[in-house]
Amino acid sequence: MKGLASAPGDYVYFKSQVPLHKISIGSKQWRYYDFGPKSVPPLICLPGIAGTADVYYKQIMSLSLKGYRVVSLDLPRVWNHLEWVHAFEKFLDTINVHHVHLYGTSLGGFLAQIFAQYRPRRVKSLVLSNTFLNTEKFSASMPWSPVVGWTPSFLLKRYILTGIRDGPQEPFIADSVDFVVGQVETLSRDDLSSRLTLNAAAASVGPLLLSDSLVTIMDTNDYCAIPQSLKDQVCERYPGARRAIMKSGGDFPFLSRPDEVNLYLQLHLRRVGVEAKQDQISGTSKDGNAGSLYDDRHAEHEDNPQEGQGSSGSHFESHEPQSSNSAEGSHDNNGSENDDGPPKDQVSFDLPESDHDPQASGSETCISNEQLLTIISISAMASGIILLPEQALSSILFTIQLNLGALYTAKTSKV
Repeated sequence: MKGLASAPGDYVYFKSQVPLHKISIGSKQWRYYDFGPKSVPPLICLPGIAGTADVYYKQIMSLSLKGYRVVSLDLPRVWNHLEWVHAFEKFLDTINVHHVHLYGTSLGGFLAQIFAQYRPRRVKSLVLSNTFLNTEKFSASMPWSPVVGWTPSFLLKRYILTGIRDGPQEPFIADSVDFVVGQVETLSRDDLSSRLTLNAAAASVGPLLLSDSLVTIMDTNDYCAIPQSLKDQVCERYPGARRAIMKSGGDFPFLSRPDEVNLYLQLHLRRVGVEAKQDQISGTSKDGNAGSLYDDRHAEHEDNPQEGQGSSGSHFESHEPQSSNSAEGSHDNNGSENDDGPPKDQVSFDLPESDHDPQASGSETCISNEQLLTIISISAMASGIILLPEQALSSILFTIQLNLGALYTAKTSKV
């Protein structure tokens, strides 16, 4: 894995603020992050073959700031899908979570559906991204799966990385690939063997008791390791699901397009009835001291967000009528304006248009909440400066001016 010195600045900040948990349940080892108000039903993030709990750090940072609880975990070493169901259920019991909202990408999305099939009472909603319904295609492309447990680690890593597109890419996609490749290097041979076995073992998702209205399908339209035909099958299985389509993002949109992914996740959680607890935004740092993850200045920026970014080519489709109290409405429960709603030029809904003209902003460049907060966090870390009140900053500047004037006077007097 890359050292923290070469890791992205916001990831370094994340590691300094959010504790990593490691527990043993029976013979299974679990490595996970759990951050946000414990009174909120959690969104549990399940990675793909190449992912770890760390790949969802941008979702943890953004959604916990808004008052949601996010749990991101490494897939444990299990060797069949029923073993996964039992192991994951024991994990939920251990962390005292009964009802969950699952967000899964690639293999993680498949495992989320499997769990929803066998434990329907525990799964309240699903967000599926670049995933599939059956493993037939992967099984056919991996005839050596029976001996995967004896395959050397470097060959397993090479096999996994060949599924990630190589060559020139957009910078944000290239950065996401670099980060995931670094995470793959941290996985052991048993970790890799287990995941490849789950991906190739013959299985398919059966009918779910979960209503399609509680499912969101979030896919990218550019290159992805999951064939488009398999993604289309998921859309056909859940015809009443909400669809969030991103023009680009590659295999890891949660890293390459975090603003859009976080927006769609927030809209999903609000739509399925998860109430954020912004008054409980606090966490525990690595030293065990309880406190706010972000300072008051960040909270002020969140309460007064900038306008949304220009169109990125994504949209959000609904196949069901909108209700008057929909989470996408323009006001929250106390009647104030909803600051967390999507930019109108970024996401489209089946709602009546408001008086606001999305073209009125012209060519002005706008910054979203998450980008603004990330810029502030990185700037504070890079310079080691605490955000200062305006009066204190003015005093410092005045003092610097006085010192410079004194130096200039002393120098001229010597001459």
